[in-house]
Amino acid sequence: MLKKVEKAPDEVIAEVTLRELLAQVLGLAEGQVSGFADSTALFGALPEFDSMAVANFLTALEERLGALIEDDDVDAEDFASFGSLLAFVERLQSR
Repeated sequence: MLKKVEKAPDEVIAEVTLRELLAQVLGLAEGQVSGFADSTALFGALPEFDSMAVANFLTALEERLGALIEDDDVDAEDFASFGSLLAFVERLQSR
């Protein structure tokens, strides 16, 4: 039997925020975004997620978190998958 792993409240907030922003910025259906797993490839795999979308996503994330994202906070690998982008959002959220 699989054991359900409980997430901390901050992790849940980060995940909800990420899914909402991806749907909003990329214009994706909520159903599609809700199906993203940690391993779901993003940048380079989704035609909607191009360099302009990354810039728009970062701006929306700054507004949502009330934080300034510096250039050295961001690595290209952060946008490779849903899981890596979620880890990025969690790092920003914890500052």
